[in-house]
Amino acid sequence: MTAPARPAIIHLESQRASVVLGFEHDSASILYWGPALPALGDEADLLAVLDDGQSWGEVDFPERPGVWREGAGGFLGAPTIAGHRSGLAWSPRFVVLDMQRDGQSVTVTANDEAAGLQVASRLTLDPSGVLFVSHALTNTGDTDYTVDAVTTWLPVPDRVTETLDFTGRWLKERQPQRRPIGVGVWSREEREGRTGHNATIVEIALTEGTTFSRGEAWAVGLMWSGNSRHLVERTPFGRTSMGAGELLLPGEVILAPGETYEAPAVAAACSDSGLDGVTAAYVDWQRSRPHHPTNIRPRPLTLNVWEAVWFDHDLGRLTDLMDVAQEIGIERFVLDDGWFHLRRDDHAGLGDWWVDPDVWPEGLGDLIARVQSRGMEFGLWFEPEMVNVDSDLYRAHPDWILHMDGRMPPEQRFQQVLDLTHPEAWQYLFDSMNALLSEYDIAYIKWDHNRVLIEPGHLGRAAVREQTLAFYRLVDALKAAHPGLEIESCSSGGGRIDLGVVEHADRFWTSDSNEALERQGIQRWTGMAVAPELLGTHIGPTTSHPTARTHSLGFRAVTALFGHAGIEWDITTTTPGEREHLREWADYYKANRALFHSGRVVRADDIDPAAVVYGVVAQDGSRAAYAYAQVATAGTSKPANLLLPGLDPAGVYRVRMQQFGEPARTLQGPQPSWAEGVELSGAVLAQAGLRPPRLFPENAVLIEVERNG
Repeated sequence: MTAPARPAIIHLESQRASVVLGFEHDSASILYWGPALPALGDEADLLAVLDDGQSWGEVDFPERPGVWREGAGGFLGAPTIAGHRSGLAWSPRFVVLDMQRDGQSVTVTANDEAAGLQVASRLTLDPSGVLFVSHALTNTGDTDYTVDAVTTWLPVPDRVTETLDFTGRWLKERQPQRRPIGVGVWSREEREGRTGHNATIVEIALTEGTTFSRGEAWAVGLMWSGNSRHLVERTPFGRTSMGAGELLLPGEVILAPGETYEAPAVAAACSDSGLDGVTAAYVDWQRSRPHHPTNIRPRPLTLNVWEAVWFDHDLGRLTDLMDVAQEIGIERFVLDDGWFHLRRDDHAGLGDWWVDPDVWPEGLGDLIARVQSRGMEFGLWFEPEMVNVDSDLYRAHPDWILHMDGRMPPEQRFQQVLDLTHPEAWQYLFDSMNALLSEYDIAYIKWDHNRVLIEPGHLGRAAVREQTLAFYRLVDALKAAHPGLEIESCSSGGGRIDLGVVEHADRFWTSDSNEALERQGIQRWTGMAVAPELLGTHIGPTTSHPTARTHSLGFRAVTALFGHAGIEWDITTTTPGEREHLREWADYYKANRALFHSGRVVRADDIDPAAVVYGVVAQDGSRAAYAYAQVATAGTSKPANLLLPGLDPAGVYRVRMQQFGEPARTLQGPQPSWAEGVELSGAVLAQAGLRPPRLFPENAVLIEVERNG
């Protein structure tokens, strides 16, 4: 291999973004990552103007940090690669051996002969504007090499001032937290052994005052479902970078001679049009994939029976549910927890994946036949990675548990974690699930994961990484064996939602809270980096199970439209009027899901935080649908104007209000005069807006917009 000519510039381009790599002094640097640059100018001049020069208190001949950010070159920030060879070879100095370009992808291979290491770093700029970066580290030495961390770092401009990421808990996921960037490292670490409720899908750097529609943003998200770390670093010298990587437990990756560690890739997006520009890049990438669900078929309207029957599985009761579901227009019927051996509550049975003859003496065939005769497909709940101590599986194989030093981890929800890195345990799960999928016509799996991993060890070694890879293999193997099978990633609701599992799952259960008020925020921010058609959004019961709040059908229906819609409610208790309204809502969803699942996601900048406006706009600007939701008591007696972003400014649009169920409760008599229809330009709707209805808190209306001509 020969080194590339020096100096050399590589410009990766898309309509949204540019990445500029520079090669000099046998090293490689990311000189620029940001909004698209139409032209670069002279290569030597570009390198010259980006040269920091020398400052007092620094090394005499400073080098750029480079892709690998080695301390050997005088860089004092966090490195890309951290590790050692029994205390040696801890400070690598990589020399570029080869650079290969293939379209908008570049692979740079570099070597440190003394340390016995080789790294291959690949950067790919997708047409959507999403940048994918990955590193593969190979031990070329003759002794073991311990990998402590491989972190992907990307530079962001000096003008960024804030970070935005997300925290949360069960039933209240993806709560935004925004903070100033200071000197030092801001690290969001996830140590649950899965992407937990507190994990951030992406870390975002912002310029001052960035909103949904204005300002600049740079986002980095790790494509990984195990332990993770998202970072922002500002050095005392004033430069800022963002990073992400797998958080490795001690000794988790020790490379034997010749072995390679493939670090999880990072998916990064930038925007000069606010946070919605970041969302647009991620959503366009997801929708461009051939296996993306909406590229295969429309998203079926779903009924999950968990909050209707809990563990009480009775064919007569379930038949009553499916009769009402047929009347409403449901397309998918999902049987949740409680169908398998010993499973009368959450104390027993996990791991025994065969139909319980005490509950289903004839198996699930009759149930599935009844579902399908009513025009619905059938889905089934599993929690494959967990096991109850009170199960035949555990009694036969207590060694198939992730554990350390002969002691069992504390139970959570009466569960232990099955060791998928054990070949026989993995094969048992595949065989058990494959047998059921082969015997029955099951179109969909709700795949749950209800506990964290405590002391996740295999034969004394930390095993989160291998457990995560085994989970991916299991999902992929089942889908390969059963083409068309869809799998939902559910982890006590909104855990395990990340940019890695999005490549394996077809849907996410956004939160175990179906409550519409909580869902307004949860869905708003989960959709920051995940396409709405991947997010399960259901109408829950009138009175919410987790919060005891009572909400109108209209508020719940509007909230559930903006995603992969469904119902999780004992619909046999509904009144004839409620069923009629649900049927109207179901018809509306099916008639308009092509818009909801292909349009651009837009979110109006908050004028009064008590009200939120968001929607989807058709890619050609011909149609749009917006929600206007009053989430708290208005700060003024006359609410701020309702602005509708994202439309063609020159287009003339017909605007009307749509409601489901009883009309939204208002503080005024008649609805606004435009509710039955007005015609206005896109510019007027975005800049002047509409006088909104004066809604009571926890009410919402849907606004339909269609361009004339």
